[in-house]
Amino acid sequence: MATTPASHAALIADVRARFGAKAAITDPADIAPWLTDWRGRFHGQAAAILAPASTAEVAAIVARAGELGVALVPQGGNTSMVGGATPPADGSALILSLRRMNRLRSIDPAANLAVAEAGMILADLHAAANQADRRFPLTLGARGSCTVGGLIATNAGGTQVLRFGTMRALVAGLEAVLPDGSVHDGLAALKKDNRGYSLDHLLVGSEGTLGVITAAALRLVPAVAARAVAWVGLADPHRALDLLRFLEARTDAVEGFELISGSGLALALEHIPGTRNPLAGDHPWHVLIEATAADAAGDPGAMLEKLLAQALEAGLVADAMVASSEAQADALWRIRDSLSEAERAAGPSTAHDISVPVADLPRFLTAAAAEIERAFPGTTATAFGHLGDGNLHFHVRAGARAKPGWLEAEGEAITHMLDDLVTAAGGSISAEHGIGQMKLAEFERLAPPGRLAALRAIKHGLDPHGLLNPGKLVR
Repeated sequence: MATTPASHAALIADVRARFGAKAAITDPADIAPWLTDWRGRFHGQAAAILAPASTAEVAAIVARAGELGVALVPQGGNTSMVGGATPPADGSALILSLRRMNRLRSIDPAANLAVAEAGMILADLHAAANQADRRFPLTLGARGSCTVGGLIATNAGGTQVLRFGTMRALVAGLEAVLPDGSVHDGLAALKKDNRGYSLDHLLVGSEGTLGVITAAALRLVPAVAARAVAWVGLADPHRALDLLRFLEARTDAVEGFELISGSGLALALEHIPGTRNPLAGDHPWHVLIEATAADAAGDPGAMLEKLLAQALEAGLVADAMVASSEAQADALWRIRDSLSEAERAAGPSTAHDISVPVADLPRFLTAAAAEIERAFPGTTATAFGHLGDGNLHFHVRAGARAKPGWLEAEGEAITHMLDDLVTAAGGSISAEHGIGQMKLAEFERLAPPGRLAALRAIKHGLDPHGLLNPGKLVR
């Protein structure tokens, strides 16, 4: 179906007449902040933001858009790292914002379940769970603006995947509006349901291309009674993996294990005010560890101190410290959370969200960095991220090659080279950020033909006219 200005105008008028002025935003000044992605790399156009306040309103809008042939771009907090929530540049789609649907419908501490609408901010969900003496165990840097629906649509990860898994593992059931305007209601959170294909799992990670997520039943865990955060200096990523295996064999309390390079730490110390080196000496690599206890009698700090002392004696680590206060623990996490900001402040770089098998991660990291630095002399290739689940944020800084237009001139070649190395290692070019529009061409270049054919068939079967989030994930 070809979208026309007249069909856009008809849908906008329909929505405004049925659901009120708040449901159809057409002031360019109000629309402008939602036309650009978080990184500022993609810029779109849209004649309106449609903002339903209920699942019934979403269903009516999607159904009417289908009749008129109007494409819709579902959007939550607009924190996508790959341009996944940015409308097309030609203005051929309208934004469908879920931000007004931000209620916590219910919370059941006994069942460890919360039902949250798609527009609920992650930080607000955290607060609500804490009030019920529970915790939603997924967090990331954008928690103050990202939304439940967006987290599900991208199968977000974050820093606690090691223990609790990605968003997919935390979704017990979904409510969503399908492309024909019908409502899928899977909020019952059944533990057993063998009625064919799982629509819930299909929608998780679909990036808004198969349906509009409106609410989710989410798994909660007991609140943290005590936590301990440690910083470790070590020789190389191989020792980091050895340390992780050492800890895993002795405790199940570790839920954060973040690998950080010495050069990454140096950038944070240089560019992020108030940061301090956690250890007295310099080390090539570092690990940030968080362990928790749900029982007030638990002492994760004493446990970490004991195990790290053993690791030090065994030669796995060079130095370590355990935070002595919550303020010090927060300061350690601030370093980790500021790494991307510090790298941006240091000059141009290419950023990649990749994963490889955990057992191969140390080898891959050192080998890939060396190959890229040889191919592009003067650059610095390094990584940080979630070692326990194989997810790395692999960045290549321009260094001595920095000049106006460097990213445009060499960024694509660097990306191709790294993505080829990742694919050869049996990894993924998108670990937790999704494909969006930024990685669409690379995904088409490198994905197995059978996988692409299956994804396209699913997309066409559910959305035959391609009206939901066009130009993202598959085309």
